[in-house]
Amino acid sequence: MKKILIANRGEIARRIIRTANKMGILTVAVYSEADREALFVQEANEAICIGPAPSKESYLDINKIIEAAKKTNADAIHPGYGFLSERANFSQAVFDAGMEFIGPSATSIHLMGDKIEAKKCARAMDVPMLGGTKESVTDINVCKQIAKEIGYPILIKAAAGGGGKGMRIVYDESAIEENIALASNEALSSFGDGAVFIEKFLTAPKHIEVQIIADKHGNVCYLFERECSIQRRHQKIIEEAPSVSITSEVRKQIGEAAVRMALSCNYHGAGTVEFLLDDQQKFYFLEMNTRIQVEHPVTEFITGLDLVELQIRISRGEKLPFKQEDLTINGHAIELRVNAEDPYEDFTPSIGVLTKYKIPVGDGIRVDDAYCEGQEIPIYYDPMIGKLIVHAKTRIEAIQKLKSAIKNFNIEGIQTSLVYGEFILRHPEFINASMTTKFSENTMQEFLTENSFAKEEELACIIGLEVYLQELNKLKPNTNSDQSWYQNRKSLRS
Repeated sequence: MKKILIANRGEIARRIIRTANKMGILTVAVYSEADREALFVQEANEAICIGPAPSKESYLDINKIIEAAKKTNADAIHPGYGFLSERANFSQAVFDAGMEFIGPSATSIHLMGDKIEAKKCARAMDVPMLGGTKESVTDINVCKQIAKEIGYPILIKAAAGGGGKGMRIVYDESAIEENIALASNEALSSFGDGAVFIEKFLTAPKHIEVQIIADKHGNVCYLFERECSIQRRHQKIIEEAPSVSITSEVRKQIGEAAVRMALSCNYHGAGTVEFLLDDQQKFYFLEMNTRIQVEHPVTEFITGLDLVELQIRISRGEKLPFKQEDLTINGHAIELRVNAEDPYEDFTPSIGVLTKYKIPVGDGIRVDDAYCEGQEIPIYYDPMIGKLIVHAKTRIEAIQKLKSAIKNFNIEGIQTSLVYGEFILRHPEFINASMTTKFSENTMQEFLTENSFAKEEELACIIGLEVYLQELNKLKPNTNSDQSWYQNRKSLRS
């Protein structure tokens, strides 16, 4: 493998370029017109514009990407995450074009991308699952009967896609018909497939995911787990590894279950198997992501492995250089996603120019980002500026290091999620690791109220200063000899 085309943008494109450079592999960046000045475009060995800013006309256009790969004589394509990374037809198109797809086969992507088929695989490999339907459902009476059997609340979920789309929670029978229709319509609009299924809904679980790595020779290992419970609208905010919510026994059980999922679809490459964990330490299969994850750096920190390098080596046909018994957990790592969003305005995108951008540095601090000072955050894509990741000997030390790093992360010109991340890190539920997937929902008002008090204090200080200055202005010098003193005072005040 001599040249890799990166079918992605932003921080993950830069991340792949770094490892490719280390391995002596040339890189090709594809970019939209909006990303013409982006850092990943500058850092790649070659770069080709593939269309206008909208992703459907650039980063989601399979034909344009394959054409760019052929034009530059790339012999492999890395999809990163998002965009086309979990499209079976993209993996197949790369294969048909005579190039290596740095990821799993089209068959594996298809099986795990279809939630119903994935559940069949889980069932066949004795991986624990929540109760629910085995097939997609359309008959309302059947839905009602299954819901009665497993008990409310239930989750209506799109068979295809992810990201929280095509999902509805139903707490009683009266709302089931309407929500099935809504979920189905949203799934059809988002994924081109309106199929939905039903499963038992856990009201406040923990979200635990297991990183797996598999070669083309049948060897599979789990690289331990990540705690991803702190989310907003099914989007992760903070991820850490390892999870302090599970015992060593459960760690082994959930890791081995993830390996069985990989074996069920003849998986190769890096992948993540996601589970829900209840308050009794029982875990249930949720889904499998057939790509590298945004949060992969925390796993790299605690294992000392380069996951992108492993992806590339596996795609070249190399065997895993280790066995499960060779792997150990070293310390604790936490990642905070830094988004161009205003947390005080319901996390609306904050678009503009980075007038100041200074990242924190130090031992055990890593920033995977996409921008530099003076660049503009485009409106067309995910609002993530980058990721702030820290590593320390213990979780407590990692929390303190991340809090310090946030203070030293200087961003001006836009609003960011850093302030919300700092709120999470000092919240008692996070500190004692009792948080669930309901954390953000349950504490948002607390965050907003706290900010309101802070603004009131700031306003009070401003008013107090203004009153003080007004009182000073009332003072007049009594003699000519006082004149020089008065002028000096005015100078100091200004």
